[in-house]
Parts: sequence; structure tokens; C-alpha cells
Amino acid sequence: MAKPHVLVLPMPCQGHVTPLMELSHRLVDHGFEVTFVNTEVDHAQVVAALGAASGGEAALGGGIHLASIPDGLAGDEDRKDLNKLIDAYTRHMPGYLERLIADLEATGRPRAKWLVGDVNMGWSFEVAKKFGIRVVSFWPAATACWAFMLKIPKLIEDGLIDDKGLPRRQETFQLAPGMPPLHTSQLSWNNSGAPEGQHIIFDLVTRNNKLNDLAEMAVCNSFHEAEAGAFKLFPDVLPIGPLFADREFRKPVGSFLPEDERCVKWLDAQPDRSVVYVAFGSMAIFDPRQFEELAEGLELTGRPFLWVVRPDFTPGLSKEWLHEFHQRVAGRGMIVSWCSQQQVLAHRAVACFVSHCGWNSTMEGMRNGVPILCWPYFCDQYLNRSYIINVWRTGLAVSPNADGIVTKEELRSKVEQVAGDAEIKERARLFKDTACRCVSEGGSSYENFKKLVTLLSE
Repeated sequence: MAKPHVLVLPMPCQGHVTPLMELSHRLVDHGFEVTFVNTEVDHAQVVAALGAASGGEAALGGGIHLASIPDGLAGDEDRKDLNKLIDAYTRHMPGYLERLIADLEATGRPRAKWLVGDVNMGWSFEVAKKFGIRVVSFWPAATACWAFMLKIPKLIEDGLIDDKGLPRRQETFQLAPGMPPLHTSQLSWNNSGAPEGQHIIFDLVTRNNKLNDLAEMAVCNSFHEAEAGAFKLFPDVLPIGPLFADREFRKPVGSFLPEDERCVKWLDAQPDRSVVYVAFGSMAIFDPRQFEELAEGLELTGRPFLWVVRPDFTPGLSKEWLHEFHQRVAGRGMIVSWCSQQQVLAHRAVACFVSHCGWNSTMEGMRNGVPILCWPYFCDQYLNRSYIINVWRTGLAVSPNADGIVTKEELRSKVEQVAGDAEIKERARLFKDTACRCVSEGGSSYENFKKLVTLLSE
């Protein structure tokens, strides 16, 4: 009998591709065939990174087929501009997805029975329905983040925001007990790009809230104990996380950049709980002044550090300055352009994680019991910071100065506090144990994943 065929569609950003690729590997392990649909630009990056690792697409294993469709932007346009990206993909991708589904059938592939689609790609749920394909929605961020979106009518009614999503009052509020407090200026849709394009993201959110009704099940990359307040508000959202592809870190998770494998050997040579791991995800950009303060702050800690610096992380940085810095920290600091983050965070040598607080990073830190120093950049990362410092209390946050700069002295001081606080370390360890229980046989995430497999097998 043919394996059930599932289409998987992430929003075209690294932080959305990764958890859906992890979920795809899990589905393949349970006998499904997956067609993973990226945009053409993201597909090319994933294939190039896989090729660098060896074996190209074959490295994914037998059950995941990679497919791609255009995102509607010209080749050289800035895809880190979320307003521009979302505006293009909502207009152009529905037609391309229809064509892809028709083409897959024409090539004799088994008919897709299900779409597991990113909630941020709600338009795809309508396309699926046209073809008689059933829908499961996947939420890749904190369930609390989605809860704020689903509660927009209530936020408007309470006078916290206007009907365009902009704050009417400057205050910190809490949606429900146990949920992270958040300032009205830090709602995700108001912090995702240039203010003049804010309406594009707010419209997307409100439209997707309605389109989600087309899904027969909603799952998310979280676990019950991490977000008990949010799951009480929305009990129909089923947590199946923290997601990971495999315990040995052999299965690729769709990285857009080749992973530098030297860092694991380097970590092997460091003492237990000594290394400061620094990574700001795939979107954050630092100006040269902030980059230099961060670099010198790491130097001031006197600790070994592993720092992920993407090629596009700091435009305009002096090459001469960077070369001198490299020479000063040689042997103690390692700088790479990308790495297998889950493998790094699982390593015994890591003491703390200086993070932008993307949700994947937050879950990976939690799953491995690593204390976090929060340095959010945009979007939902302020909410995740609030979880870490106010609800779970498994980390601290940096405080920028009056110019908005996090100074080297501030970084050094906070790294020492996070890495040295016994209570933070103990709470992080307890959450690690809880996360492991949830995904182990009989755990809540394990049982929810079984429900998903049963539904997709229909």
C-alpha cells in the first residue's frame, strides 16, 4: 500500500523551515511520504547547504522530497524585509502552489491527502481545500504569541490597541494568569519590520485567524508545562514539542547556510559548563558599533566563547578591526558563520546562551537546560524574553544604555550573572527534565503527536 502523502509548507524564513523539517523527519519515521515545499530562493540555499554537508538532497533520507515555488519577489530583493516578503507571497504563491499540486499528480506521485501548513501561510489552506486536500495547521512560535493574535478582537474591545493593531495605551498587561506579561509596544505584529508596512503584517494575522478554521487540527512546537496558561486559554491547540529530528543530530533540518562542523570538536576540548554560546538567528542585523561592543564584551568575560556570525550580520564592519579581534581571542574564542545549534546546546561544555530569543532557540535552550541571556531583536522575541525572565526565570536580559547600545561592561556583567546563578541553573535543569518527559513515551507531547499521526493516517 502507498504511504500516505503529506505536503508541508513553511513560511519562507529559517525559523519556520527548521521546526517543520524536524516534524517532517518525525512523520517519515512513522511511515509518511513528505513533499516539503520551500520558495525557490530558500530551496536553493537548503540544497546548497546540504550539498556542502555531503550527498545533497539524499542526505535528507528517503521519505522527504524537496519541491519549490516562486515567492513573487525579484531575485535580488531583500527577503529579510518581512513586509515586502509577506506582501509578495500572499499575492503570488497561491497560484504557484496550485500549479505545483497539479504537476505532482501529473508526474505520477501519490495524491497528497494532507497539507501540514504554517499558520502564517493561511492562504495555502484555501488552495488545499480546492484540491480536496485536508489541512492541519502548524504554529511555529510560542503558543502565547498566537494567543495574543487570536485575542485581537478582545484587545481592541479593551482599548489596548486600535483596529489597525497599534497601541492605544502604553502599558504592560497579561492575557491570562501564568502567561508572560507584555508591553503594548512589543506586540509581535508591530515589531516585524518598517512601521509603514505594519498594516501588511497585521492584515495577514487577522486573515490567518479566520483561515485557521479550515484546519482539522492545530499543533505547535511547545510543551504543556512551558505554556500552561496559553493552553488553558486555547485547549484545542496541541503541543507536540520541543521538536527535534533525531537524538544523534544526523538528520538535516533545512539550514540555509552550511553548518561549520569544527565547532563540536572545539567544544570537546573545553571544560564542562565553561563556554558562552552566542547566536542571533537568521534575521538579526547589528551595526558596527554594537558588534564591536559585543565582541569586546565577550573578550572581557575571560571565558571561552563560540559565536555565530552570519556573513550578512554586520554590514560595514571594518575588516581590519575584525582581523585584530580574531588575533586577540585566537584559541579562546571561535567564530563560525553557522552551526548545528541543537548539537551545540546539547554539549556539556556550554554554560550559557546569549540569544535573540527566537522560539526555536528558546525551545532548544530549554530542552538542553541551558540558561539564556536574552537580547531580543524583533517580532515575537520580546514575548519569549518575558517568558524566560518573568515566567520560567531561566535567564536574564541585557539592558541597553540611553543610546540603545548594549555595552561591553553590561554584557560581561550579565554573562557572569547568568552563568553563575545556581537558582537559574537549577530551574533550567528542571525544565529540561520536564521537556524530556513530555516527548518521551506516555508524555503529553508524545500522546498529542500520536493523535496527529492517527489523523494523518485517515
